[in-house]
This record gives sequence, C-alpha cells and structure tokens, in this order.
Amino acid sequence: MKWQQLILAFLATICLIFAGNALAQTDININNTNLIRFGGNITVAENQVVENAHAFGGSVTVSPNARVLDTAMAFGGDVILKKGARVEGDAYSFGGKIVQEPGAIISGERATFSDRHGMMYGSNRGRSSFFGQYFFSALFRICSAVVAAILGLIILHSSPQFLPNLATQLSQRPGLTALWGIGAIVSFVFVTVFLAITLIGIPLIPLISVTAVVTALVGSLGVALFVGQRVVGKGDRSLQQQFLVGLAILTVLALIPFFGGLVVCLVNLFGLGIILLWQFGREKPQIAT
Repeated sequence: MKWQQLILAFLATICLIFAGNALAQTDININNTNLIRFGGNITVAENQVVENAHAFGGSVTVSPNARVLDTAMAFGGDVILKKGARVEGDAYSFGGKIVQEPGAIISGERATFSDRHGMMYGSNRGRSSFFGQYFFSALFRICSAVVAAILGLIILHSSPQFLPNLATQLSQRPGLTALWGIGAIVSFVFVTVFLAITLIGIPLIPLISVTAVVTALVGSLGVALFVGQRVVGKGDRSLQQQFLVGLAILTVLALIPFFGGLVVCLVNLFGLGIILLWQFGREKPQIAT
C-alpha cells in the first residue's frame, strides 16, 4: 500500500511539473491595461499606462515615464521602477525587493515579503557577497531552529500526543502525506493567483501566506520528530530527545549551500501534508506502544 502511495505521489509531482510548465507560458492582457504573466517578467514600456502589472515567477519593471494606475506586484521577483516611473497605487514583492531609481514614485503602500535563503540575486555580486548572504542565511536558520526547539518542547509538554501523532502519520502514510502537501501548495498558488486577479482580494494574500507558513512550521516539528525516531529509535530515548536529534539533523542539512534549500522545501511540503492529513484524513494513525 505504501508503494502505491509513493508511486501516486511521484505521478502527481510529474503532473505538477507539466502543469507548471504550461502555466509558465501563460500571459493575460485585459484590454491592454492589465498585464499578468505567469512564469516570466513583465515590462511596462516607456510612456505606457496600465492599470495593473502582476508577474508570477518573475519581476515587474516599470520603464521611464511609464505609469501603473493601481498595483504593481511580483511573486518570486522584484518590482523595479526606473527613473520617472510612477505607481499610483501599491507595490508588492513576494520573495524579492522593491527598487526605486531616483525620480520614481510609489504613491500608495509598498511592502516586501522576502526570504531568499542566502541565494545571490545580483549578477554583479562577488564571492564575498555570497559568503555574506550565506552567513546571514545560516544565522537565520539557526535562530529559527532554536525557536522551533522551544516551540516543539512546549507542545510536547502541553500536548504529548500531538507531535507523535504527526510523526506516526508520516511513518504510516508517506505517499499520502506528500500528496496532501503537494495539494496544499497547488491550492495556495491558485488561491493567491485568484485573489491577485480579482484585485479586491489582494489584502488577504499576506494573511493566507502567514497561515501557510505557520501550518508548515508546526508540521515541520512533526517531521523533525519522525527523523529523530528513525535515527535514535524509540527505545531508551524520550520524545524530547528524539525531537531535538531530528531537529538538529534537519538544521545541519539545511545549512548545506544549495542542497539546504531543497531540504527546507521537502520539510515544508511534508509538514503541510501531515497537518492536513491529521486534520482531514479519515483514518487516524495507530501509535505503537
């Protein structure tokens, strides 16, 4: 049964990749005033006036003397305003930054939600910049691990069966857990796109993002316990010790350059999956005693 679930998860991942490739080639242009691109960059041409410019998987560049009347927003990229460019409404960047050249104006709110995990994002960045970025990324991850350790120990003390339930869920149904995680990520992407397209739902995007991050964080604590149980076993080690060992292993793996990002993605994916499977799954895990 587990092999069938793993195969199903693999096929779902392949379908997700193909769906992402198809989505990445999609452009929406509504009456030449709403520019939306999936999987690429958007450039508002010089002297062009548009209502909205949204890039999913790319950056938004507003050329000199161009105007965006409502919202300029980039998911996975930067919002760049050239000299003389103007955004009458708001500018948002998720996973990037907002760059304003001299003379560029943003009349409304500007906000960034960025976590680049130490990756270089400037073509002219040198080796020293890479090590600087890696240092701050490693420091961030270590501090996050400390916070996760404190939170996990509190949960194990106040609700001793919660994290073991999550770990057992992952142990007994790994493929189904992966499917729930993939489904959660796909749903998050499409809900975010829908809210962005409707425009009135844009204020809800940060709330949904925070909810997804908190859910993945709590689920990742269960993943850490699962890893600890696989490494040290369940015999003479307490749940707290198992959890801390698993968290330490995941933290060390996350500190490896480039590979660490993949580890974090997998932990978050399975973390989302076990929370949703635990909450909405029809079968409850059987904890071995």
